[in-house]
Amino acid sequence: MTDRGRAALRQTKDTLTVGPSRMHWTGTQLIVEVNEVSAPPVVSPVKGRIILTPAGLTDVEVALTEDGSHIWRPFSPTARIEVDLTQGHRWHGHGYFDANFGSAALEADFRFWTWGRYPVADGAACFYDATRKDGSRLEIGLHVSTDGRARMIQPPPPARFRRSGWFVERHTPADPGTKPRQVMSMLDAPFYSRSLVETTVFGQTTVGVHEALDLRRFASPLLMPMLAVRVPRRPGWNFTP
Repeated sequence: MTDRGRAALRQTKDTLTVGPSRMHWTGTQLIVEVNEVSAPPVVSPVKGRIILTPAGLTDVEVALTEDGSHIWRPFSPTARIEVDLTQGHRWHGHGYFDANFGSAALEADFRFWTWGRYPVADGAACFYDATRKDGSRLEIGLHVSTDGRARMIQPPPPARFRRSGWFVERHTPADPGTKPRQVMSMLDAPFYSRSLVETTVFGQTTVGVHEALDLRRFASPLLMPMLAVRVPRRPGWNFTP
């Protein structure tokens, strides 16, 4: 990831270009063309293509705050993905596509949240569990069938499992009597954990993507210089005439 200035942005109805990388929607597939440089400690080119083919698209928008300053948009919780990047990252498998939008900084409205997306027999189950800055709680369960039909569901109770390598607290919905466990770490940062987690929901044992975000840590002035190293700034980048 690279932060760039406004001059590096181009947008049309079907294409978003940021610097030398872009995302393009064909009508049936999302094609992501990557042309970036990885962060330290291994600085090297990262180039290639990611193709995401949704099984079905939803029209769901979920407000995470009462004033709508934060919106979660689960475009396609069930999809197929093909990855072909430099450094030997070449594979295909199960994927998903969602996004968050907002008019305020996350740390201005939230203290902490966890999110999970778990494949189930008839689609995918998605869960948000967040504590807002004012102390109120957000608990969301959403079931999306493979053809994109969505309905709200009651999440199973949250169950704690082992903290991340940076001791970020983690929990995820689980049927009573079962204990979630990490299967693979995908990203471990002082304020954020993304991993593959095994849990049991609605009688089904499943492995899905889980994230935990501690926004109190994120807001710490001690962490901002670390972010600048991991996410470099390129404010002067321009498209070549």
